[in-house]
Amino acid sequence: QVQLVESGGGLVQAGGSLRLSCAASGRTFSNYAMGWFRQAPGKEREFVAAINWSGGRTAYADSVKGRFTISRDNAKNMIYLQMNSLKPEDTAVYSCAAVLGVIVVTTPYEYRYWGQGTQVTVSS
Repeated sequence: QVQLVESGGGLVQAGGSLRLSCAASGRTFSNYAMGWFRQAPGKEREFVAAINWSGGRTAYADSVKGRFTISRDNAKNMIYLQMNSLKPEDTAVYSCAAVLGVIVVTTPYEYRYWGQGTQVTVSS
């Protein structure tokens, strides 16, 4: 079992920045690939970013490429999502997720463990 807890969400103006954090506990963190997903009201959950076990490989949705950066600190059992140049369309609940394995995973159905999510609201 892996427990995930997100933090760092909030209200920010367009063009601003936020850094989301996800704390993991329960199993050997470095055995898990990690991802960030988001869900806006009335929309399906969508992939945002993913990172492999070591942090050496990452993947991003086209809509956030160049603005968001995913990273991890295996010594602290943490992953992060640095979000810059935020847009109103980035408004959503952001969740981190974990899947056992070493490669980058971008599809939500492959993830087994999920956090409760943190709200990000970008005002225009």
